[in-house]
Amino acid sequence: MTQLLSGRAFADYVLGYEHTAFRLESRERYNESEEADHVRRFLAGEPDYAWNDEWAEMIRRRTRSGQRMMRVRVVSEPHSDYTRFGLDLARVNVAAGEDIRYLPRDRAAGLDLPSYDFWLIDSSRLGILRFGDDDVLLGAEIITDPAEIVRHCYWRDVAWHYAIPFADYCG
Repeated sequence: MTQLLSGRAFADYVLGYEHTAFRLESRERYNESEEADHVRRFLAGEPDYAWNDEWAEMIRRRTRSGQRMMRVRVVSEPHSDYTRFGLDLARVNVAAGEDIRYLPRDRAAGLDLPSYDFWLIDSSRLGILRFGDDDVLLGAEIITDPAEIVRHCYWRDVAWHYAIPFADYCG
């Protein structure tokens, strides 16, 4: 089995970007234990995003210095509860400077995008995210093959071109 980068090492990998960090999110849901309570609170009509303040401040700081954090989220319509939670949280992160866009799953189907999540760091480093059967992130497989990195740059560009900016998608 391929060695996976996880935990703090994976976070450092993603946040080690100098110019751009891009993520394609293709999954219907993510099972992160630290998020479960936040999703429950959102569904109960009591969202509280104070836990996200550190991330939002980091995005504001990096955005001011010219760095970009970008995401394309492939979503099913109608939205699942998890997607509705993600859309609500995205309001906070977009206001901080993160550029999050949405690509309806039926539209993405014809674009030949991969069916897995990945991070592309500075268009030169690639991490393919691996998940367990229970939707828990196991880590990222780091890919160093230049041809694979170029192919993922292409997929980033295609997804970005067809995705709908947050304000237009939710407006």
